[in-house]
Amino acid sequence: MTRVNIAQPDITLMLDNDGVIRGASLSNGMEAEGFDDWLGRPWAETVGEVGGDRVRRMLDDARRNGVSAFRQVTQRFPSGLEMPVEYTTVRLGGAAGLLAVGKNLQAVAELQARLIAAQQAREQDYWKLREIETRSRLLFDASSEAVLLVRADTLKIVEANPAAIRALGMAPGWEFLREVAPRDQEALQNMLQRARKHGRVPGILIHVGADQAPWVVRASMMTAEPGLVFLLQLGHVGAPLPAPAPGSGIPLDELMDRLPDAFLVLDPQGGIRRANQAFLNLVQVTTESSIIGEKLGRWLSQPGAAASMLFAQLQQHGSIRLFSTQLTGDLGAEAEVEISAAGLAEAGGPFIAMVIRDISRRLPMHDVQDRLRAALGAVAERIGKTPLPLMVRDTAEVVERHCIETALRLTQGKRTAAAEMLGLSRQSLYAKLERYGIDDAPEGAREATG
Repeated sequence: MTRVNIAQPDITLMLDNDGVIRGASLSNGMEAEGFDDWLGRPWAETVGEVGGDRVRRMLDDARRNGVSAFRQVTQRFPSGLEMPVEYTTVRLGGAAGLLAVGKNLQAVAELQARLIAAQQAREQDYWKLREIETRSRLLFDASSEAVLLVRADTLKIVEANPAAIRALGMAPGWEFLREVAPRDQEALQNMLQRARKHGRVPGILIHVGADQAPWVVRASMMTAEPGLVFLLQLGHVGAPLPAPAPGSGIPLDELMDRLPDAFLVLDPQGGIRRANQAFLNLVQVTTESSIIGEKLGRWLSQPGAAASMLFAQLQQHGSIRLFSTQLTGDLGAEAEVEISAAGLAEAGGPFIAMVIRDISRRLPMHDVQDRLRAALGAVAERIGKTPLPLMVRDTAEVVERHCIETALRLTQGKRTAAAEMLGLSRQSLYAKLERYGIDDAPEGAREATG
């Protein structure tokens, strides 16, 4: 069969009913790869080891239902190039065989790496702020002085540290001024007015509480979530505050095993040193001892999200958060997951801690696939009435619409993120939204600000 150059999709395979490749076409950007060595070979032999099972599932689905679900495989070209491709397969009917339509995901994988790098930069800034906040919180809680955060407009207590709660018996929501002796209230108000003007003022002596005990109070002006607040530091003039009681040991191993999310401890090469029960359930193994020393990459199956990318990002940034990929269990169960991980501060530290969360339930894609099957079924009904190149073009349009709707769902309607995921400019995405009439996509897919 002669080669046909078609702009879209990236790869089109014409198969017989047994899944043997009888013809193929590549997009203009891939035509240099060639495909002559594919002809006459089963499609399952031209993909990676894991992809062979997926190809057979697609072929079975297409023969039975007319169209298969989308599945991602690693397509091997005669030149030796391996490329992540997302395929769907359509039954043409009768002796016409099957049609496999594929989308190149290599650009998506590269874009994912860039998005992860940008996300890590934002995450580093975020965690720096969190670190400052945590240190401030630790100082706030560990201070032996009574410390209160009081709203500047109402003088209601917003927060009180443990020392203040023990010594003063005050709690958030109380009006601090009512706890001050009447003879000292005017002096306190004058001090707070000076704090508004200068930001920080020297302390004064006031009497606080039911026993009218003497305290030295210092005030500073701060900006916080409820608005302007006063930071009040109270030093007891009498006996020192009691020290907090020491805590007891924490059973970390037992807590880790009870986590609903998978938890792992890995060596720098990705070998498993410790795994909790949630991870064993996720990868469908029975005992922890059977996977000790195994590489995590054994279960990572989504093209473009290989273990090498995960560990490269982790080595570069020291930690990684919400890395999306797919796990395949030993018995074939697939799960969409998000991975967060951190190693030691030094590059190449001896251990890596990793949390893996199953997010399959967050992605209600069955309804999208049902609509896709219905749309492709309508295209298949035109077989014999429409030339094959036009059929391929129409099928590609259905696939393209599906990819756009899926990207909008995965990004919760954020058009900019969806465009980056699809490897499109925002203008191109807007044009396709208008072309397919999905400017007002259902279930919050439209991003109000663009």
